[in-house]
Amino acid sequence: MTTEKGSLEIASEADIVTARTTIREVVTTIEFGLTDTTRIVTAVSELARNVFLYAETGTMRWHTGIDGTRRFVEIAFDDDGPGISDVDRALDEGYTTSGGMGHGLSGTQKLMDEFDIETSAENGTTITIRKYRP
Repeated sequence: MTTEKGSLEIASEADIVTARTTIREVVTTIEFGLTDTTRIVTAVSELARNVFLYAETGTMRWHTGIDGTRRFVEIAFDDDGPGISDVDRALDEGYTTSGGMGHGLSGTQKLMDEFDIETSAENGTTITIRKYRP
C-alpha cells in the first residue's frame, strides 16, 4: 500500500539540499524517530551528491507504504551517467574515485535496511534504498 510518493530532479548542488529537506519532511510525516530520520537524510544526501558528482543530473523518487505491519520509506536515485564499473569495489569502505573519504555508498548501505544497485554503462545507475520504521 503506497501512502505518499513524489519525485525531484537533481541537477545542482542546491537540489541536494532540497532532497534532504524533502525526505526529512516525508519521514517525519510517517513518524520515524530522530535517529532513523538522521540516518535516512544522511543516506539521501550521499546518493543525491553521487548523482550530481558522477552523472550531473538524475531523479530522486520516493514512496512510503506499509509492508505487513511495518511502515517504510523507499527512495530510488536514477541517472543516465556512465554507470559503476565495479560495484563490489565501489562498496568497499574507503574506496573513492572523487577524492572524498570513500564512505558514501558503503555508509549508505549500513544506514538503510535495504540497498540495491542496478548499473550499466548503457543505462546509467539506479540505487534503491528502503528503511522500515521500528
